[in-house]
Amino acid sequence: MMIAISYFLSPVGYLRLEADHDGLQSLLLNSPPADELAGLAPSHPVLVLAHQQLLEYFSGSRYDFTVPLAMTGTEFQLAAWHALQTIPYGKTVSYKAIAEQIGRPKAMRAVGMANNRNPIAIIVPCHRVIGANGQLVGYGGGLGMKRWLLEHEKNYL
Repeated sequence: MMIAISYFLSPVGYLRLEADHDGLQSLLLNSPPADELAGLAPSHPVLVLAHQQLLEYFSGSRYDFTVPLAMTGTEFQLAAWHALQTIPYGKTVSYKAIAEQIGRPKAMRAVGMANNRNPIAIIVPCHRVIGANGQLVGYGGGLGMKRWLLEHEKNYL
């Protein structure tokens, strides 16, 4: 199975996108490309769509993503990642709320670990999950990026 790769320069830094014929497999934060890849436009249809939707998201005109996803993980991870996709744009929920939503009310730490392993940042919005006390906690791109993404969304509500 052939994997197509592209890079997207966003307001929060370079994003590395990977897709196959089934859909987007990953969106990695803080991933600067090798120089020869920096300016290449994506040619894979999933990557073209992902780039377009990311442009719209960062311009404030897209609240939901429709690019097909091809995530792989455990049954628990897939359930947690699906629950993340139900968090409304510009809103936040706690790890506990996600654990309850997937029918595992005591699995807050496991939800946190699933968030940490989320292969498709931003599009699968793990940045919208906060601590039970309302504090920003853990994010693969750092708390500054998490704060920026949440403020960006609140600016376009």
